[in-house]
Amino acid sequence: MRILIYLPIIHTAEDLGGLAGAVAQARTSEAARQQHEQTISLVWDQIEQVLESLPIGPSGWRVYQDGLPMCEQEKAIVDELAAGGSRNHRLLQQLIERGAELMGTESGALLVEEYQLQKQLLAIEARDAEKDVTAAALLSQRDAWIGHRINQTLQQGEVGILFIGLLHNVEAHLDADIQLRYPVGKPALSAVEA
Repeated sequence: MRILIYLPIIHTAEDLGGLAGAVAQARTSEAARQQHEQTISLVWDQIEQVLESLPIGPSGWRVYQDGLPMCEQEKAIVDELAAGGSRNHRLLQQLIERGAELMGTESGALLVEEYQLQKQLLAIEARDAEKDVTAAALLSQRDAWIGHRINQTLQQGEVGILFIGLLHNVEAHLDADIQLRYPVGKPALSAVEA
């Protein structure tokens, strides 16, 4: 049996890097920004409680992270983002310390392509339907890549933990024998996703 604990996440400014400023400007009011930050904090409180209850040990646990490329520098990336204040990446550090194996999860090329597209989308005033379709197709490609990566690396008897943004649909790309667990609820498209 293979188990995947599916944790839908909301990205914080610390996770977004160079896109953080543009995303923050897209929120129309200070009240909207404060509400967004409160929602994010509640989600991460819930995720933290779930992770504290898991019996993670030195073998049989793998951690997959939205936006973490396969590049032989995965731990350095996590450490840098954790040092920058990312609650998500601090939790990854804790899981690694408890014995979980950090897995490069995504294609670096697809991440760079999406980053460039998101910069373009955030820079334009009006929605561009063609770019929206391109963004959706790119997200689907990323989901397929992530699903394939999990299918290939999560072994029988192991448990994976997937931190993944709310807009993703990785479930559709997972092998049928992987049992999904949703300890904080199934992901749903939400306006709070950054």
